[in-house]
Amino acid sequence: MPLSLAILRQFSRRLHSDERGSISIVSVFAVMFLAMLLGMVMNVGRHVDGKIRMQNAADAAAYSGGVVLARGMNTLAFTNHLLCDVFAVTAFLREARDQNSASYAPDILAAWNKVAQAFSSSGFPKFTALGSAIQQKVPLEQQLVDRYSAWAKSVSDQVLPMMEDILAEELIPKYQRAVVVAFPEIAQAAARETAARNGDPDHRRGPMFGVLWRTDARPVGGDADSGYSPDDRTLPVIDPELDSVANQEQYVRTAVQQRRMLSKLYLDQWNAELLGALDQLGKMSQFSGLWCSFTCGYLEKLLTEEYPRSNLPFVIHENPLQTANSNTTLQKHYTYISVVYWKKLPEMAPGLFKNPLEADAQAFAEVHLFIPRNRLGWVPEGGSGTGPSQSPLGGVPGEVAFVPIYQPVGNDGGSVGDGTRWVVGRVGGPTVWNLLNQSWNCQLAPATQPALATILQSNPGLPGFNNAQYKLPTLGGLSSEEIEQISPH
Repeated sequence: MPLSLAILRQFSRRLHSDERGSISIVSVFAVMFLAMLLGMVMNVGRHVDGKIRMQNAADAAAYSGGVVLARGMNTLAFTNHLLCDVFAVTAFLREARDQNSASYAPDILAAWNKVAQAFSSSGFPKFTALGSAIQQKVPLEQQLVDRYSAWAKSVSDQVLPMMEDILAEELIPKYQRAVVVAFPEIAQAAARETAARNGDPDHRRGPMFGVLWRTDARPVGGDADSGYSPDDRTLPVIDPELDSVANQEQYVRTAVQQRRMLSKLYLDQWNAELLGALDQLGKMSQFSGLWCSFTCGYLEKLLTEEYPRSNLPFVIHENPLQTANSNTTLQKHYTYISVVYWKKLPEMAPGLFKNPLEADAQAFAEVHLFIPRNRLGWVPEGGSGTGPSQSPLGGVPGEVAFVPIYQPVGNDGGSVGDGTRWVVGRVGGPTVWNLLNQSWNCQLAPATQPALATILQSNPGLPGFNNAQYKLPTLGGLSSEEIEQISPH
């Protein structure tokens, strides 16, 4: 047998028992398995991170847009108050200009002089002293009336033309109409910017795009609001002067009533604030009462003769608390949905892992406009909350409720040193849904709108969206209720 053949046979007999190098083969397969496992873990982690970031972006975009819209409602409410205050100030300054009250004061004080002379000649010491006091006070009151009238007229000369121009040019309603158009655009921009910031860093996915939608599957802002149709606009408000809607006369009556109530209230406050000294020191001249009467007459002329159907405050479109189906009204006018769009995440080890979905990623959230209920707090037993809940002036954003606790109250709400027993009650600002209330707010809520499926499949048509070439999903016949069941939101 040749030597080479013998060596080959001997090698073959030893080969099956030779374990040298076997660990290298096992290591190759182990490293391959670990690489695949690492790729899977990294992909899952990146997808989870992307999903969380997108949902946070959707929530933040919804809330950011909702805050802007709530501020729009509060701005309209504030300018409604401002409009009524302008009416009150105009009436006040017209009396200051014309000085009707001052023209009656000399005759009234002259009559007091005659009374004083009669008292002085009565022969009774008390009446004599009273007559002397009246005679001393009459010129002082006339001087007070003259000085006040001169001051008021100088103010009127400077301020009244501006007030009358504001009303004649309808500057406040024009500003309100601009608010109705601008704030939805600002809300859309806020939603988009919020989403864009949540998409940084983008991990090669491109920019994250956010859109704030209405529940009729149209983006907030744009042509719907600029067209100024009350049924199309984003903010649920009516311009009673220009809008042509069903029950228009009812909206006009509401606006007229609110304007009259607030204007009279503000006029009474101006008179009480600026005539306080005359009420105390100038009672004989009756100047204060005459001034109030004439200013009320000027206000009535402004409201009924000069501007009967113009310079009207905006009113709320539909009060959900006064409709037959409040949920439908809330969904239609007070609910908005944000959707964020992001390109699909590039996979780690794309040869092994592939995203089976053709569409790009989406996340969504819902936000509501609302008037908050009064919060819970300590109130006197048998009493009510001490906040201005019944005030026709409306609350202000960020108003802090005040409970006059004069001594510490225990956690059990027991009696305190003054004998008052405190219990838990509701305190805070007004809760009426109208455009006199300046406490509009927003809150996130689960997305339950019937139009959700349509919105997710719709192209918003906003600048920048088509340029990014986002791929929208095709949900077929999937309903919004079925989306709610499978969505982790």
